[in-house]
Amino acid sequence: ISAKMVLSAVDTTHVHTVLDHVKGHEDTYGAEALNRTFTSHPQTKTYFHGKDLAENSAYLHSHGKKVMSALVNASAHCDNIYGALDKLSDMHAHELMVDPANFPILAHNILVTLAIHLPQVLTPACHVSLDKFLCEVGDALTHKYR
Repeated sequence: ISAKMVLSAVDTTHVHTVLDHVKGHEDTYGAEALNRTFTSHPQTKTYFHGKDLAENSAYLHSHGKKVMSALVNASAHCDNIYGALDKLSDMHAHELMVDPANFPILAHNILVTLAIHLPQVLTPACHVSLDKFLCEVGDALTHKYR
């Protein structure tokens, strides 16, 4: 059984602060985070056979937008991230069979991307809160593997 991390009210505020700045840039930030993931960990490309994963490809921007939009959506449900991501968890575990080890890699690259684009917003306190949130999201996406 996984121990669910509880985001404090301060953490939730910090997550909202950062992700409010992501809105309108989901495809750009998501594509960059995915590109960083695929470049630094080529094994993560396994699940995208036949897809155009070039840095500025339409597919990469489309999938990046899905990823970041899912995070924005989950942030609106910080009190029930597992419920908010239930369908995505099923899809990643049972249909796509994505290696659960890939989620922390992507989470790291999301943090890197946001730190580059939003340095004034991603303060150390916001960084810690967003990291907690991304860990919780990763756990929610992988809990159906068990």
